[in-house]
Amino acid sequence: MSASISKPLTVAIVGASGYAGGEFLRIALGHPNLEVVQITSERYAKQPVHIVHPNLRGTSKLRFSSINDLKEADIMVLGLPHKHSAEGFERFAGMASTIIDLAADFRIKDPAVYEQYYKEAHPRPELLEKFVYGNPELHREELKGANYICGAGCIATATILGLYPLLKHAVPAKGDIIVEAKIGSSASGNRANESGHHPERMGVIRTYSATGHRHTAEAMQELPGNFPIHLTATAVERVRGILATSHVFLPDGYSDKDVMAAYREEYADEPFIRIVNVKKGIHRVPDPKVLDGTNYCDIGFAVDNETGRVVVMSAIDNLVKGTAGHAIQSLNISKGWDETLGLGFVGLHP
Repeated sequence: MSASISKPLTVAIVGASGYAGGEFLRIALGHPNLEVVQITSERYAKQPVHIVHPNLRGTSKLRFSSINDLKEADIMVLGLPHKHSAEGFERFAGMASTIIDLAADFRIKDPAVYEQYYKEAHPRPELLEKFVYGNPELHREELKGANYICGAGCIATATILGLYPLLKHAVPAKGDIIVEAKIGSSASGNRANESGHHPERMGVIRTYSATGHRHTAEAMQELPGNFPIHLTATAVERVRGILATSHVFLPDGYSDKDVMAAYREEYADEPFIRIVNVKKGIHRVPDPKVLDGTNYCDIGFAVDNETGRVVVMSAIDNLVKGTAGHAIQSLNISKGWDETLGLGFVGLHP
């Protein structure tokens, strides 16, 4: 695959003051094949980017503009509130040949399931099949050449990547799967958006979703076997990060080696999946803290041979591998570029 091109593709980010759009902007500014030419925000129109994203001070001279002044670009990235991407699709499609939606408008392919989880009919069900679900590990072939990409949900991504090899290679003895996700405030449904609310400025967001989390629908849609998944999300005292702990009961006879073989078969060549299988030291399980700013998903597991329970732990930075990084990786694949382009940051420790 081509590593770079002679002339970068232009990018407009609609809703760039939010966490999702802002993170896409951060990564895109360092991507050799992309040139961000416009960022929009109604609240911050005409103000410089560092007013909202102080980490970008000195790295860009971009200023926010109103969506009313949106211009054509090669790639349109939509970081808009729920339903806005679907309702404005024709306008955006008429201004860019490639659209990446970071919201949830096009993730669920069955309109009935969408209505079940979002409590309303989908505004544009005829558009659902146009978009490829932006999970490269599962949809790499469909992403090649794709013009419309929908970003995967962050909790869904941690859950799907953690469970996919296990469910592909083993049939649970007990069908129901329990997932408990510890999430940073930026993944809690209160992320910064056009309202200007920033979770880290309001203290810890005590957001809990004991049952019925919307990302459950994505996990059940994408994972093999159509097993019932029961997802609980609990906010913890972090802004970034997700640790999804999944419990699956397998039939007698499955060992640690069998489980490891499944993960190695599926993920051996994946550039952003790392299996955590360490028996010594203090870093024996995945830790979201060491993934801040990275596009990696770290996965570990433990097998209880007496009960047949497998505990799978998967950690990501919800704003990168769970949102903008996943989208960049999907975009790289769609354009035939090296899929790691722009995503080389390996995190910090300590």
